[in-house]
Parts: sequence; structure tokens; C-alpha cells
Amino acid sequence: MRASGVIRRYGAALRALLVLTAVLGIGYPLVIWLVAQLPGLHARAEGSLVADAAGRPVASALIGQAFTDTEGLPLPQYLQSRPSVAGRGYDALASGASNLGPENVVDQPTAPSLLTQICTRSVAVAVAEGLGPGAGARPFCTAEGRGAVLAVYGSRDRGGVIAHPVRVVSVNEPCGLGATFITSYRGVPVECARPGESYAAGQIVPIRGSAAAHPRVPADAVTASGSGLDPDISPAYADLQADRIARARGLSVDQVRAVIRNHQSGRLFGFLGEPRVNVVAVNLELDDRHPVAGCCSGG
Repeated sequence: MRASGVIRRYGAALRALLVLTAVLGIGYPLVIWLVAQLPGLHARAEGSLVADAAGRPVASALIGQAFTDTEGLPLPQYLQSRPSVAGRGYDALASGASNLGPENVVDQPTAPSLLTQICTRSVAVAVAEGLGPGAGARPFCTAEGRGAVLAVYGSRDRGGVIAHPVRVVSVNEPCGLGATFITSYRGVPVECARPGESYAAGQIVPIRGSAAAHPRVPADAVTASGSGLDPDISPAYADLQADRIARARGLSVDQVRAVIRNHQSGRLFGFLGEPRVNVVAVNLELDDRHPVAGCCSGG
């Protein structure tokens, strides 16, 4: 290859590099920055920041946060967000989900199953909101807040189903906690789970129980979002918390619900997604209009 040909090729490559650098490295970012300065877009481009009554930025409308005390306990005067598994909860640097699926129903020695997490949260929410005995009941959960799951042993038919059980273990109820959630299954006594014993050889059978098909505690109160940073909750979960907030702030329930309605949004374009309530916005308005003496916001 002649030297002149090599020089032409390198020259073309250099020109292409300079042009693409100018267009994509300078021009395109500059255009995007200018578009972001347009009225109606600037606030979003800056992170959809939310300010308090003094005008200080305190949060983003797009990122949720926890409203808890120094020990991680929910502050009763605030609307509570949905659970989060991002870091220690609502950690923007550790956004993510647990990656546990609907078949994760058996507790492990180091961590509860997704089912038990949901059951435990449901009972805890019912207690925190003063809903009364049994209000936290959910299908496939024990009354104490564990996954109602059995390991059934016996000979299997051609379909892999155990027709005649000979041993049954409540895998999520360790011995020492008292009686199991049911005493027998298909005529076989139900045993408690012995620490260190594996029940992988048994057929795993979740027991639905008698809980209502639509639990009183909403689903978003007991499940974490995929990002772990969801800023919104359902109107049903927000309404469930109104009584507790009213008691903590010395307000009427109608006053609290009025604040919640101020920050409730409908479906996008009328059909996408679900109605939602922005937790941070509600709590900021509560502090602004109905402050509690001697308290400060959580986070």
C-alpha cells in the first residue's frame, strides 16, 4: 500500500473523529441542556426537587424516603412509604429489588422467605394502624405472620403428587414457638420444623387458610417496589394510615384525608398505571399546616 493511500485513510478517520466529537460530544449535550432550560422542563431536569415551607430543597418527588426514628421505627405522625430493600431502605445508591419470586415460600436459616416477609409486614401494619385482631390476615399466612407452608412426605404417583402422606412438617414454624398453625393434614399430624433439618425432599404445599381474598392491608403496604425507591403509595394504603396520623397530630381524620387528596394523582392519560399518593408531598404539607411540637421530619 502506498504511503499516500495510508495518509488519506488516516486523514479521513481523523476528520470523522473530529466531526463526531463536535456533534455528539459537544452539540448534542448542548442541545439537550438548552431543552432542559425550557419552562415546564427545568424543574424536572434538576431532579424534580421538593422544597419545604422555607424554600429549602428537602427531597425529590421521584424518590421515596423513610419516615422513621433513629432506631428505624415508623414515626406515627407521618404517612409511611411502602417497604424498601434498597440498601437499608430507600438508599438511592443501592436501588434494587430482592429478586425473590412467588415460589420463594420456605424460610432459610439466614433469611425469611418472601412469603414470610409479606405475612410479617401485614401483621405489623395491622398492629401499627390499630386495626384489631386478625386484620393483618392474608392468604397462605399464619396468624403470627409466617408463611403457611407444609413439607409433605410419602410415596408419589406418576404425576409426582403424594397421594398418601406419611409425614407432614410446617417448615416455617420452628419447634419451640408453640402449636403449628394446623394440627393435621389429610389425617397426618403436623410437626414443627427442627433447626438444621432439610425439608427439600418433601413436597412443598402452601395452605391458603380462611383469610379473605382481598386483605384489609393493601398489597403495596407489604411488598417492595422493583427500584426500592418508589415515592408513591396507593390511595387505599394512604387512607388506612389516616386515623393514626390524626391521633398523632391531634387532627380530625377528615383533615388528614384532605391533605392526602391534595397529593393524589390518577392514572396517566386516564388508563396507564394506578392512582397514587406522593408520600413526601403529603408529609411536607402536614408539617407545614399541622406541625407537631418538638418533632422533625424523618428520613
